[in-house]
Amino acid sequence: MIGYIARRVGVSIAVVLGIALVSFIVIQLPPGDYADGYKSFLIEQGGATESEAEAQAELFRQRYGLDKPLPLQFLVWIRDMVTKGSFGFSFAYKRDVGELIAERFPRTLLLAVLAHLTSTVVGIVVGILVAPRQYSLADNLAAFAAFVLSALPRFWIALAIMFFLVFTLEQEHVTAFHSPQFVVVPWAFGSLEEISRTWAKLLDLLQHIWPVVVIAGLGGVARNMRVMRGNMLDELNAQYVTTARSKGLTEGQVMRRHAVPNALHPIIMYQGTSLPYMLQGELQASIVMGLPTIGTLLLTSLRNEDIYISASCLLIYGVLLVAGNLIADIALVVLDPRVRFS
Repeated sequence: MIGYIARRVGVSIAVVLGIALVSFIVIQLPPGDYADGYKSFLIEQGGATESEAEAQAELFRQRYGLDKPLPLQFLVWIRDMVTKGSFGFSFAYKRDVGELIAERFPRTLLLAVLAHLTSTVVGIVVGILVAPRQYSLADNLAAFAAFVLSALPRFWIALAIMFFLVFTLEQEHVTAFHSPQFVVVPWAFGSLEEISRTWAKLLDLLQHIWPVVVIAGLGGVARNMRVMRGNMLDELNAQYVTTARSKGLTEGQVMRRHAVPNALHPIIMYQGTSLPYMLQGELQASIVMGLPTIGTLLLTSLRNEDIYISASCLLIYGVLLVAGNLIADIALVVLDPRVRFS
């Protein structure tokens, strides 16, 4: 198993490098750069002439290496990440990109993981429940809900929930992780008073992030349910299940011992491919609701042509995708020893 995991990690590293290259190239494809925006700012707001603004823009490019060839910029970016742990310098924020991502990454990962867990658990449970009742009212309702939830755009659901929270429930601070009174409250677990404040802050956090978790997880619930239902139907119609029933096992025993464990194999592999959908839902919901996650940081950087933030954010999403597939491969090997390590 160790050799298999080592090979999969090696392949994953190669894929991540490919994602980094493609991300950096894609970010550079649009004409112009941050220096052009800086030049326009000097002309419109600073009263500089065309030649003066162009000279300042050229100095800006030389200072931050934007005048170098694209392959050299990419190699310097990768070198600094590997040797210094630096993701580059943000021209708009005047800070290291790694610091900006480090502030927002835990929140982004929290939302994505919660949405992924919600969609997986609910989807699997619903799929197991409706599969033995094929074409029943419950099965048809679940199928209808799955198609509707898969078709609805994430941003539309986010706008609808925001409208409901603000204009119907008159809820405030829907575009933040915490209410103002909890922003400066530290996460502490020392005294009973600190634990009480931390618990209150946690409840306030859940009240603010549940829309994003629901929005990002809705489509995942539908997909997981459909996949699990199909797997269960295949297993319930298999010959070994018929044999188990003929031996006197109850339907519950057949489900628990045979059908469900074997039906879980394909859906475990499916989790690696469904993780990007969760990230996509979290990305759209966070942007619409204005939450300080990597999604909003990516959108702002694309508007400002802040290339190192944009490329780093895309790289982070790519790493999460590769990590999801790697975890799914390892989980399948652990679950089923019959899987060959090749």
